[in-house]
Amino acid sequence: MPSGTNIYKHIYTIIRRIPKGKVATYGQVAELAGLGGHARQVGYALHAMPDDAGIPWHRVVNAKGEISTGAGSGKSEQQLLLEAEGVVFNDHSRIPLRTYRWQHDSASCLT
Repeated sequence: MPSGTNIYKHIYTIIRRIPKGKVATYGQVAELAGLGGHARQVGYALHAMPDDAGIPWHRVVNAKGEISTGAGSGKSEQQLLLEAEGVVFNDHSRIPLRTYRWQHDSASCLT
């Protein structure tokens, strides 16, 4: 596992590998980054990410398949971006993770 400031870079590398039309949970990304049990660290990394980083941040959702930020009415930017990639939300604004969760190759994520 990377240490110090390299942790965020490692998290970003993993998120970049989530394919279009798929999502990963914060916990899943944390596990792949060697930070098992520290899903919030992924959230902190995304919050600290520069706007122009080119990282598909919208592909990271919570363990329920929900978008974690914003409780306002209407669709969030994240939901719109995911829908544009073909991700479908159910009537409860959740993504069916059995269908859309990224099935990664752990070895390729760690390099």
